[in-house]
Amino acid sequence: MPAVRCAVLPEEGLHKLEGQLQRLHEAVIAGGGEITDPGDAEAVIWAAHDAPDALRQLLADNPGIRWVQLPFAGIEPYVGVLDDDHTWTCGKGVYAEPVAEHALALTLGGMRGISRYARASSWSAPYGKNLLGAEVCILGGGEITRSLVRLLSPFGGSITVVRKRPDAIDGVDRVVGAGALHDVLGDADVVVLALALTPETHGIIDAAALSAMRDDAWLVNVARGRHVVTDDLVTALRNGEIGGAALDVTDPEPLDERHPLWGLDNVVITPHVGNTPEMGLELLARRITENVARYGRGEQLLGPVHLELGY
Repeated sequence: MPAVRCAVLPEEGLHKLEGQLQRLHEAVIAGGGEITDPGDAEAVIWAAHDAPDALRQLLADNPGIRWVQLPFAGIEPYVGVLDDDHTWTCGKGVYAEPVAEHALALTLGGMRGISRYARASSWSAPYGKNLLGAEVCILGGGEITRSLVRLLSPFGGSITVVRKRPDAIDGVDRVVGAGALHDVLGDADVVVLALALTPETHGIIDAAALSAMRDDAWLVNVARGRHVVTDDLVTALRNGEIGGAALDVTDPEPLDERHPLWGLDNVVITPHVGNTPEMGLELLARRITENVARYGRGEQLLGPVHLELGY
């Protein structure tokens, strides 16, 4: 079986994390591939987060490339580059475990008032509610959700998942379609966003959705900032329409230091670190090794991009 000829690009963007380029080369070789120049490559391991023009030019200049592996599950920057002439895969599911862990940490930190206590400079009044036995609503039915469902199982609560196709998920009490979103938000102690960003989900948490939530419920976002209408969220938080928000992603991002979200004591903000580069490199390398091996055997690749869905 001939080795899969892979280019790992763009090299100029692969030195921010020590050893990144070498590790991705090792991943290709471990899968039975070989590192080549783009002109000889049949596959490209594309490691840039946001460089669609460079990728478009690379594919135009090198018609022998048939398969493109993108680095992250979120492919919004590359939607305009996707075509039917190439096989496209992404990091879908690669980072689910650390992101789900972070979602759990944000949920506990928010519901138990850790952010409020951390800001305090003196003994303060008690605040907090249990995740134990809580009603959890998760938007999205992908691998992050499945990992989070497993992490939530010891807490003994009830889990509702809202997803485009309301197919059953192991460990989930109720799965509903997107049309039932506002009907189920009012039941939840915590609402977790773990869904792909598409035109349909852009701004899915707006004033109407926030109004449907309980006034003691927490919103946790580990997906994309643009799922939430930020001005509506600020209004809801200030007016006590919801209990609080724990955000690993924001719109805009990064969040300006003067933004009102920073000044609210019922907000937890982390700087998009559900999956850090150090955490993610080894996970991405494993996916590359597996997909290179599958490509060489002519098998279905992991993390396929569905052009018609945009993710």
